[in-house]
Amino acid sequence: MTKFDSVFDRVIERRGTDSIKWNFFDSDVIPMWVADMDFRSPKVIIEALAQRVRQGIFGYPQEPPHLRSVVVDWIARHYNWRIFPEALVFLPNVAVGFNLAVQAVGRPDTGLLYQPPIYFPILDVPQHAGLEPRPSELMHERGGHYEIDFDDVERAASDNCSTFILCNPHNPVGRAFTREELEKLGQICLRHDLFICSDEIHADFVYDGRTHIPIASIDPEIAARTITLIAPNKSFNVAGISCAVAVVPNPKIRQQLEEARRGLVQHVGIMSYVITEAAYTQGEEWLNRVLSYLERNRNYLMQFVANELPEVSMGPVEGTYLAWLDCRDMHLAESPHKFFLREARVGLNDGGRFGPGGEGFVRLNFATPRSNLTEGLQRMRGALLSKRDSE
Repeated sequence: MTKFDSVFDRVIERRGTDSIKWNFFDSDVIPMWVADMDFRSPKVIIEALAQRVRQGIFGYPQEPPHLRSVVVDWIARHYNWRIFPEALVFLPNVAVGFNLAVQAVGRPDTGLLYQPPIYFPILDVPQHAGLEPRPSELMHERGGHYEIDFDDVERAASDNCSTFILCNPHNPVGRAFTREELEKLGQICLRHDLFICSDEIHADFVYDGRTHIPIASIDPEIAARTITLIAPNKSFNVAGISCAVAVVPNPKIRQQLEEARRGLVQHVGIMSYVITEAAYTQGEEWLNRVLSYLERNRNYLMQFVANELPEVSMGPVEGTYLAWLDCRDMHLAESPHKFFLREARVGLNDGGRFGPGGEGFVRLNFATPRSNLTEGLQRMRGALLSKRDSE
């Protein structure tokens, strides 16, 4: 047992704290949906925020002069990617980032390529930007592993397309794409003159000894047409005080990104700067410990699904803390999300919301104390047993 196990095993009452995750469903439902960890944020962040509060003045902030070097150092150490400080653009959150990025570089009356099933706010980006959707569905292979259909990506890219949104690690299917896969995707984008917006918000959650690989780190040519989005808010569980960082090596694209704000997208708040600095300078030990805890939760979940939920299957989770459960063998007349909510009182994400390829799936967030995870899974098992008995 690590010295941090007691921290992550502790069940914290979150109802009555204005938590979307815990207030969305009825009080008897265990919520395992939105990507929000049920762990107390790192002490170093809490103390940094408290110190700033004690100062007592919350006027308009300016970007801390050393913050860029802090982020550059984190990216170099964790993703083996060397960038210049001027490549950074601070934004309120990643969802703002990918909408802004596509509006900055997407050409009017062209297509936006993406790989469903995918984080559902991305499905709305084409409409917001005035572009046509160009989905290239990931292939669900034996054992639940997902592969990229490169021929289909090539087809979609060649169909009057200008922009590609990559999600890596991929939400919800849990892939951490390999260097070879990223190289192939990058080369397709180069051949068809596509800009890339890479949502890498889960970059710090990769397992089994992997290292996250930003697509822009593969090749200078690819970097020159890529906007990469990272953030501390998933990694350190501070989504309620979010801050995102766009890494934009190409100065022309940086200028386009700034111009795309059009007076609407404001800079980040003072507390966002505080959490970013504290996370990237003092949060590494906490992050390593939570990754170890999450990896054990993932392994427990995989074993439970295999042994206790025979009508459900789960593919490998290489990245994120989100499991993508295939419930199609349950042969339901409704979505499995509705079934588990009603019969097990467990709140999951409806796979159908993630676009093509999502029907019949649910997304489960396993970033929660083991006792909470166990209770939710036992409820799901009970619901399946009752279903079998009634058939």
